[in-house]
Amino acid sequence: MTQTAAIWAEIAAAGPWALAACGAAAFIGTLMQRLAGQGFGMITAPIVAIAAPEFLPATLLLLGAAIGLSSTAVDLSEIDGRELPAGFAGRALGAVIAAIIAAQLTNPDAFAALVAVMIYLGIALSLVGIRAAIRPVSLFLAGTLAGIMGTLTAVGAPPMALLYQYEQQKRAAAMQNAFFLWGMLVSIGALWIAGLVGWRHVGFAVFLAPMVLIGLVVAQPLSRRVAKAQMRPWALGLAGLAATGIVAKLIF
Repeated sequence: MTQTAAIWAEIAAAGPWALAACGAAAFIGTLMQRLAGQGFGMITAPIVAIAAPEFLPATLLLLGAAIGLSSTAVDLSEIDGRELPAGFAGRALGAVIAAIIAAQLTNPDAFAALVAVMIYLGIALSLVGIRAAIRPVSLFLAGTLAGIMGTLTAVGAPPMALLYQYEQQKRAAAMQNAFFLWGMLVSIGALWIAGLVGWRHVGFAVFLAPMVLIGLVVAQPLSRRVAKAQMRPWALGLAGLAATGIVAKLIF
């Protein structure tokens, strides 16, 4: 059996219902990411953790990089380059810390529990009304936390979303997308160096890519009609429901 055939056989072994659930989660997560400015990892990660945990987190980071690239390209003119270095540095540090932790996590249930905890933490950060000044120190700290959360579970958006929540909507979206893209890339790099990114993750990302593409296409006309603030409660609600599903599976 060739390597390609072995990869597809491993994906098929997850079962049709599990693959359908992952595909639906990728579509909904992509849609929410484009409409609400967050939600891809928070919605998709817990479903994949339940249905096909062996593909986490690298598969979602690979898909997230594609989503981040498309989103960043849309709002490129709104990005303030002066704010990027500190956040980028923090994200890189967080990714290294998380890669070291991930290398020690061999128990699937422990990893699933970690995903649920990170989802709940992400929701809490998204709902907190703290106003923090956007300065190099705050950018670095938010980036570090985002790097740890994002590399471990593909849920890295909330810390930066908290920092930019009171900024003008278009600027906030542009900056978050820039950090999101960089975060996905640096997290993939850190996990690859740690030996935690394989061809099976790439194969599963290719398998889910059509659902991501459909989500981006569907979101395009909706983004002109729907305000991000209107979709945010839906994104957080779906994420919380998915995380609770992980907890229920672990308990029962």
